[in-house]
Amino acid sequence: MKEQDCLRRFLFEEIAVRGEWVRLHDSWQKAKQHQALTPALQTQLGQALTAVLLLSATIKFEGSMILQAQGDGALRTLVAQASHDRKIRGLVRTNDTAGCTGTLMQMLGQGRLVLTVESKNAAPYQGIVALAGDCLAHTLGAYFQQSEQLKTQLWLFANETDAVGLFLQELPAQVDYQADWERVAALASTITEAELLNLDCEEVLYRLFNEEKVRIYPAEAVEFSCHCSNEKISRTLYAMGEADLKALLLEQEGIIDVGCEFCAAHYQFDEKQINALFSN
Repeated sequence: MKEQDCLRRFLFEEIAVRGEWVRLHDSWQKAKQHQALTPALQTQLGQALTAVLLLSATIKFEGSMILQAQGDGALRTLVAQASHDRKIRGLVRTNDTAGCTGTLMQMLGQGRLVLTVESKNAAPYQGIVALAGDCLAHTLGAYFQQSEQLKTQLWLFANETDAVGLFLQELPAQVDYQADWERVAALASTITEAELLNLDCEEVLYRLFNEEKVRIYPAEAVEFSCHCSNEKISRTLYAMGEADLKALLLEQEGIIDVGCEFCAAHYQFDEKQINALFSN
């Protein structure tokens, strides 16, 4: 049975390189079912979800990592989020769905990529990434090279059924690390989209690195999960202010209906509930 909905880490035992592999299937289907996606947008959301999973697994934290691309093109916003316990969700907003064709950069136009880590035990961290190359993998690789001074490469693919990713990153320098990195990166670059979509982690690593000593760690389960809640929606409404909410109640005939863009859940608030928000 094919490995799916899991992330696996691996380590080259004799050289300073680590890696990760991920495949989404059921979680991918659930993450996209509430989004209106053309084939091109489907590809971008799938790649973003695998990317944020791979990146979140490189750090120790309790919370969530958010990858958000924004631009002035046909694709307005692309959001992918992964928690420390491998829960994912994502969404796409467009200015012109029909115009969302070509590469990610062509869809976004002038824009930027923002990586945010929200941790329970530390202040939020945010990194702003310049759009580089013609795809998300190239942009993220350039970001790590510039901001972390770590050579990093990603391979990201997504289709209607699966979203997959492969991640390689150098560790702090050791003797001859440059030659090691170049050799491993060159081997990884021979992977094809079909192979990454269809081969399990151990098959991929054997196909690429059968002459290297690679330690593979146990699979970590991945699932779609939206953490929207009545409490969170209430806080958002409270921030709007009582006067604006009362006006909105009149406009919407006594019921404020708030829908979650990630999972399509709906939360409704009547006048009594709105009054309760401001009663304390």
